[in-house]
Amino acid sequence: MPGIDLKNLPEREEDINFDDIYEKHAIEENSNLDTIVVVDGAPIVDEAKEAKLMTVLTKLFSKNAGDIKENGIWMPMPEVDGKKTSQGYLFIDFESPESAHAALKLDGHKLSKTVTLSVNKFSDVEKYNGMSDTYTEPEVQPYAPKEHLKSWLMDDQARDQFVMYRGDDVGVFWNRKSESPEHVHTRTNWTETYVQWSPRGSYLCTFHTQGIALWGGPSWNKIVRFVHPGVKLIDFSPNERFLATWSNEPINLERLPKGHPFTEADEGNQVIVWDIKTGLLLRSFPLPQTAEEQKTVRWPMFKWSPSEKYFARVIPGQQLSIYEAPSMGLVGKKSIKTPGIVDFEWSPARPDSSDAKAARKEDVLAYWTPEMGNQPARVTMMTVPSKEVIATKNLFNVSECKLYWQNLGQFLAVKVDRYTKTKKSTFANIEIFRVNQKNIPVETIELKDPMLAFAWEPNGERFAAITTNDPNFGAAPVHGQSPVTVKTDVKFYYLDNSKKANTGFKLMKTLDKKTCNHLYWSPKGHHIVLATLRSSTVFDIEFYDLDFEPADKKGEIGSGVQLLATQDHYGVSDVEWDPSGRYVVTASSMWRQSADHGFCIWDFKGQLLFKQNVENFKQLLWRPRPKSLLTGDQKKKIRKNLRQYSKQFDEDDLAMGDATAAKLRAERRKAMEDWYGWRKEVERSLTEERKALGRELQAADEGKSEVIEEWVEEVIEESEEIIE
Repeated sequence: MPGIDLKNLPEREEDINFDDIYEKHAIEENSNLDTIVVVDGAPIVDEAKEAKLMTVLTKLFSKNAGDIKENGIWMPMPEVDGKKTSQGYLFIDFESPESAHAALKLDGHKLSKTVTLSVNKFSDVEKYNGMSDTYTEPEVQPYAPKEHLKSWLMDDQARDQFVMYRGDDVGVFWNRKSESPEHVHTRTNWTETYVQWSPRGSYLCTFHTQGIALWGGPSWNKIVRFVHPGVKLIDFSPNERFLATWSNEPINLERLPKGHPFTEADEGNQVIVWDIKTGLLLRSFPLPQTAEEQKTVRWPMFKWSPSEKYFARVIPGQQLSIYEAPSMGLVGKKSIKTPGIVDFEWSPARPDSSDAKAARKEDVLAYWTPEMGNQPARVTMMTVPSKEVIATKNLFNVSECKLYWQNLGQFLAVKVDRYTKTKKSTFANIEIFRVNQKNIPVETIELKDPMLAFAWEPNGERFAAITTNDPNFGAAPVHGQSPVTVKTDVKFYYLDNSKKANTGFKLMKTLDKKTCNHLYWSPKGHHIVLATLRSSTVFDIEFYDLDFEPADKKGEIGSGVQLLATQDHYGVSDVEWDPSGRYVVTASSMWRQSADHGFCIWDFKGQLLFKQNVENFKQLLWRPRPKSLLTGDQKKKIRKNLRQYSKQFDEDDLAMGDATAAKLRAERRKAMEDWYGWRKEVERSLTEERKALGRELQAADEGKSEVIEEWVEEVIEESEEIIE
């Protein structure tokens, strides 16, 4: 109110100016309601428990959404019968609209078995409250058919595809055995670093500065895009429902372009889990704060259960965290504290609760912990989500462990590197858990030498291991010289199921004095490739059949292990079987070799079918196939009548060969015709030009020539024969 002049007072009350009072006590109206959310379904409490409930809700929403304004939570507490009681709802005012939007992820969150929160934006409540009571039928969008993501499986010749990355070009091709691959689709600068298939072959993933993209279908259109700047590594869930991405650049909201899916809760995180079908961000995670993780990144950081219901990661030396999908919450709301834990692996066997004969009703994982103080090293097997420990094995004098599950989940092999008595060297043992047997017995196989590689036969009860007793193993290379290629032994083991007393895994055969350091089983089993990789002097590739059964040695253990072929591919850096188990590709990538880049395609017997040198060759990956829809009985029927089917296959191959030969002859014939046509056109043009210049050629023969024929006889061979 302006200063009072007693000599000039207003005559009426309406003439008094109250502007200064209104300005001083003005109430700031918050026109932006996007920062406020309404939470329903909260527990009904009295004044005694109000503070505790507010603390729980503040912690929950601050952690999962973002910062809350000071005094930003208001929970009505009306007085009823002389006692203040909450009404089951409250309002939360966040610092930013992004945090309020992130809070919507807590819609459906369970505080307890009986309390489930419902979270909505305050602006949405107003919008829904103002909706008309008259129903208006929504406009139906026209149906837009999508391309079939598994269309390549309908190929009449049942061929397999592969992707090749060379120079700046990424191309998809059909494999045509001994002929040049058939081109399907190619793009320049399709990716910036490398490419990767999804586990079932539905998607091809390409990497870019701002994130990744998934492509598929006959037209190879973009299916979905995920924004994650600087992404370097990805990992699909087994059934292609979820995707985890990692970037060495922590998320920085200030540097991101508009339209990104991140909130303040994601700031500084580096690992993100996405829903592939919807393209939505499910949750982001920071890197574990350990000394080891600061130097290297374990990948995959999160490992998926075969059912895709759970995924887990280990924080080395501290705990095992198991999360549910798609809710992204911890199983049991807490991690499993396991001091010293190093690594873990999920069993590939998918649980079947509907089958009464199924060995397990839950997912199973195994982890190991090293020796700590007086505690021995230990391998532990537990079920999820119950977290019931179903098997343990104590180990002593342990240097390192590695877990290998059989693809059917029937066996778990643990490679145990143990110290010798002098502690100067190590040797390996294999501990095998028989998961499907009562009480899960454990069998020990002593190798007495360090083990370089181990691999189970797919769908089988055999495995192969590479060991070495070469004194050069583990020695540092001399400066300026390439590493020495060590001598190795390859051992094959089988499961003896006879009724003898000493049944179990037994040595099948040993291949000594080898140089191989990698094992590659055929996806169908029976055949294996032994390869020498990362060597500068040896590039051997050996093809073996474990069920050859020669007639003269039939019945002898190990007699079926037969060397089919020994080949050499200079500079080989990668080996991969195709999904059918009929072909093997070996590649020499410019990422590892300085010259002779390209690839070779071999059949399972080791015969070279196709070879191509490719300049700036980087990568070749077979397109995976989904699991077969045929039942076990249908597969047995096909094997039984395979000879009948093979006749049709032989006819198709012959017809294809004839068609290829006919096509080649037609191409050659056309080339000759084109050449003769070009020659005649040139002759005609020259004749006209000479005629115009007055230099026309005169014919050499004007009817005066004479043709003379001369017969020449030559004795090619002469022999004498005496007839009695």
